[in-house]
Amino acid sequence: MEGTKELSKRAAEKAKKKLEKAKKKEEYALRPKEKASTSTDSIPASVFAEGWLKRVYEEKPVPVRSRFPPEPNGFLHIGHCKAIAVNFGFAKYHNGVCFLRYDDTNPAKEEEIYFTSIREIIEWLGFEPYKITYSSDHFDRLYELAEELIKIDKAYVCHCSREEVNLQRGGPDNRGPRYACSHRDRPIEESLAEFRAMRDGKYKAGEAYLRMKQSLTDPNEGNPQMWDLPAYRVVEKNHHHRTGDRWKIYPTYDFTHCLCDAFEEISHSMCTTEFQQSRVSYDWLLEVLGFKIPKSEEKGPMQREYGRLNVTGTILSKRRIAMLVEGTTIEKKNSDGTVEKKVIPPSVRGWDDPRLYTLVALRRRGIPAKALLYFVEELGVTDALTDIQVLRFEAAIRRHLERTVPRLMLVLDPVELIIEDATEADETELTIPYDPKGMIPGERKVKFTRKVYIDSSDFREEDSAEFFRLAPNKTVGLLNVPFAVRATTFSKNSNGRVSEIRAVKAEGEKPKAYIHWVDASSGIKVVSRQYNPLFKTDSPNSLDWKEGGWAEDLNPNSEVVFKDAIVEKGLEDLIKARSLHPSHASDDLVRFQALRTGYFCVDPDTDGKKAVLNQIVSLREDKSK
Repeated sequence: MEGTKELSKRAAEKAKKKLEKAKKKEEYALRPKEKASTSTDSIPASVFAEGWLKRVYEEKPVPVRSRFPPEPNGFLHIGHCKAIAVNFGFAKYHNGVCFLRYDDTNPAKEEEIYFTSIREIIEWLGFEPYKITYSSDHFDRLYELAEELIKIDKAYVCHCSREEVNLQRGGPDNRGPRYACSHRDRPIEESLAEFRAMRDGKYKAGEAYLRMKQSLTDPNEGNPQMWDLPAYRVVEKNHHHRTGDRWKIYPTYDFTHCLCDAFEEISHSMCTTEFQQSRVSYDWLLEVLGFKIPKSEEKGPMQREYGRLNVTGTILSKRRIAMLVEGTTIEKKNSDGTVEKKVIPPSVRGWDDPRLYTLVALRRRGIPAKALLYFVEELGVTDALTDIQVLRFEAAIRRHLERTVPRLMLVLDPVELIIEDATEADETELTIPYDPKGMIPGERKVKFTRKVYIDSSDFREEDSAEFFRLAPNKTVGLLNVPFAVRATTFSKNSNGRVSEIRAVKAEGEKPKAYIHWVDASSGIKVVSRQYNPLFKTDSPNSLDWKEGGWAEDLNPNSEVVFKDAIVEKGLEDLIKARSLHPSHASDDLVRFQALRTGYFCVDPDTDGKKAVLNQIVSLREDKSK
């Protein structure tokens, strides 16, 4: 009897679980379909339907207004891809809106090229800003609120040096005693007059700051974001690209960011975890100026922080990338007082050099926007730092390309192979599918004659047991050709390099390996670039960047150029087909898999004379990397 009850109990639990599973399935089926991503270039919806991003929305389930607020002082890198995907994707998933707001509060470092590049990258990734705004749109209102902050005794003008401020905050390690600035208790009217004097140009950069009167003691004494942060400073190079010479003072990020969020009625202000401590000062300023209810998310924007995406084995610092792009001069003071100068020339061709991990470089290298977004989705979004090895990133890109790009044959280092007994009947035009597995539709015509090019690495002058490709008196198959060939003789040029191989048909013989080839009469000559890590070490950030030691670790083979590569004529068809589809304008690179070699794209350097190819990733993981 007891056993029967136990069986009944188990059956009931099983039925309950089955019912719950069916209910969840039904709920998922009934979920509004417009929430799912329909754009071919936007991040998949699943990352917003679960985990950290789901919890963020559940904290504040209101119409979503998010923003992506880059500083226009450099080119975006791979880490920014996550920020773009999170902010724009979150808004799209919840049928909300996302602003692109340029945080243009430092005219000394801002250039028009950065504004343009940021906008283009966002569009390339498949997103369209609801509005494009600038922090400078609000300079007048920000200034008024700064005066208001002084009037309610929550800000004061300080004349301390950087060293003095550092001592007030406990010294270099922030562990010493903290104390208030001597200007903290100056009369409100005096601070107001001094702030206006800053505005009118009385002070030079570093001589005066407007500081917020926050909390040097409990409950936030352990948080440096509450140690009277600057709100305004005098800027030496103060000509602004939008406001001209009107302003001599500019608001800081800590003053500007949260207030612009409030002005634009941002509901969810999502940023990376290095701003986690900033949440206290973010809320404090909004609360004292009446934009937010204390300890509540009902009114005003809600800041939440997710883990930054960092790819190891690369350099993402703008300052360090600038050294690679522009070169640098290192000055070292010797013990005798003399100064030794070390000039390091540029190491790459520009910010879009395919060896870098800026987004403009990754786009030029041929990484598809959709592959980047799927990579972010695959990693997920949490509040933990995401440290990813380059190999894992390349593996994700490789998986995407395998399913989406056609196959062609490319010979990087060609040597001529002549099939001596091939007849006219053997010379034909082969019809070969773009993908033998059938995942990619279409086919191309490939000419085959008695003269073809094979890669020099597929031939050895002396055979060995572990080598399965071509060697004297050895048989190998040619991809898609109905018969194998056996090498008979070879000749060398004056440099001692094999320049010609002669062979005969080996019909009926079963080869142990097949190699790729390109017909000599119809192949197209191209320049092909292969890319390897820029540095020899796996940890370039740990190198000596202060005194230029990093330059000694540069990999001389980070870019290998094959000037005489040859590709089958089908590349012209791919280029022509892409040009007929203007819908691809934001991502107009021609990509293909070079059989047995890697994935390639046509570089913008291509002209009417010769195509230039970039290797996107190798065909399989290179263990030597």
